[in-house]
Amino acid sequence: MPSGSATRLKREAERALDAAQHEVRAKQRRRSLIVNAIWIVALAGLAVLVTAALLSSRPETGSGMSPARDFTLPLSDGSEVSLTDYAGQPVLLYFNEGAGCDSCLMQMAAIEQTPGFDEAGIAVLPIVMNSAEHINAERDRLGVTTPFALDDGTVSEAYGTLGAGMHEGLPGHGFVLIDASGNQLWYGNYPSMWLDPTELLEIVNSQL
Repeated sequence: MPSGSATRLKREAERALDAAQHEVRAKQRRRSLIVNAIWIVALAGLAVLVTAALLSSRPETGSGMSPARDFTLPLSDGSEVSLTDYAGQPVLLYFNEGAGCDSCLMQMAAIEQTPGFDEAGIAVLPIVMNSAEHINAERDRLGVTTPFALDDGTVSEAYGTLGAGMHEGLPGHGFVLIDASGNQLWYGNYPSMWLDPTELLEIVNSQL
């Protein structure tokens, strides 16, 4: 084969190789851009979810005096309770999901173990939408001694706690403070499903 032809073929082969390598590098750059774009979108989505979670877990609180709505409910120990039973002393209503929510019952157990409530003469009444059988089984399992008031949703809705937690048809993790004269002074809904009882006691004392 003439040397000129060999040289020409060699150059064409080199150009073809260069073109192939260029195409490979171009594909790699495009793939890298796509992957980066996917990561950016994923991180942005994660940031939105984290922000939404943080916002949804923020407590909602409010204060101001208004007449508390009266009610009468059965208790899980077979007796009955009315708001008027607490006339002459402040009472903290504790609306919660009850059975199936360990943190709800652990919250009540922690309140029972905080002597400041009894020392200040503040009663705490937990209110749930459970049967006595279900909530008593959970009380026994988690060592909660206080009987729970059994609501059909009427009282939870009247006090604005229905659907304020993780489940639309159940009361959220909420507190309502009523003074010795039967006036509502403060409320707090806590989607995080926990409030340190010492902090809760400080809030309640500051409102009385």
